[in-house]
Amino acid sequence: MLLLFVIFGLLWQYAFSLLEPLDTSGQAPDVLFQVSPKSYTVEIAQKLEQQKIIRSAKAFRLYARYHGLDNQIKAGYYLLNPAMSVEEILNHLVRGKTATKTFTIPEGYTLKQITNTLANKGFIREELFTDLLIDGEFNYSFLQGLPRGERRLEGYLFPETYSIALDSTEKDIINVMLAGMDRQIKELKLEEKAKAQNLTLHQAITIASMIEREARKDEDRALISSVIHNRLKIGMLLQIDATVEYALGGHREKIYYRDLEIDSPYNTYKYKGLPPGPIAAPGRESLLAAVTPAQTKYLYYVAKPDGYHAFAETYEEHLRNKAKYLN
Repeated sequence: MLLLFVIFGLLWQYAFSLLEPLDTSGQAPDVLFQVSPKSYTVEIAQKLEQQKIIRSAKAFRLYARYHGLDNQIKAGYYLLNPAMSVEEILNHLVRGKTATKTFTIPEGYTLKQITNTLANKGFIREELFTDLLIDGEFNYSFLQGLPRGERRLEGYLFPETYSIALDSTEKDIINVMLAGMDRQIKELKLEEKAKAQNLTLHQAITIASMIEREARKDEDRALISSVIHNRLKIGMLLQIDATVEYALGGHREKIYYRDLEIDSPYNTYKYKGLPPGPIAAPGRESLLAAVTPAQTKYLYYVAKPDGYHAFAETYEEHLRNKAKYLN
């Protein structure tokens, strides 16, 4: 009897040892492990053992079945380590704690810059991504009525840092950035505040994009917004340099007089009112500034060397500011 008890104890100890980490040195590298859709637990267990992540496929299956987890494992890519126990590995696989990759879209980036950033990181196929920007179907109410075309989503992919699953598609990536904008619209009550300023949401985001490209300091955003609103109210040309840059196809260190003649609806030196749409991706502060402008009579501003702007109510005052800060 004693011998049976000892044998049983040894077997029990051995069974539990099969659930312990395969590597106890703490030096083993992470392993990228894929669970394909509709995979069976037996397949997952065999693959884990083959990739030397667990000690025993059979022990993994029995443990998963005993705890009722064998049908709860989620598909995706996971970063696993041989230093993890079977319990820890199953916890990752059942919770869907998938491996991620990260990218950052800076405020003020255009669709072209966003596309280039993602393509350079190898996250997208550029042609497919561009096609989706033009014609992709995305279920967000703020996109309704926007005209198809290469600029359709300009300004609507919210700029911030995103962590996405390793197997994210081009459409997934666009969706996560649109979801970022959707969150801002709701949190800032952007539609309601735009309406209070007699603006559509599209117009508000267009103004926000101009503020984003013009402002260097947060303190100036509401003031620049006031200049835009004040000029719109009296039918004055906006004369925003950033819109000329957009019409020219990219950033310019200096805008020349000949550049101001470009015949484009985005050229606010030539055409009154707002451009047809946003010229870049505005951040949260610019979105808020667009619908809550400072209450001023300013009609002009000029950039100062310190990154701030000097504002003026009259053209004469503006000329003095230009003489002071641009010469």
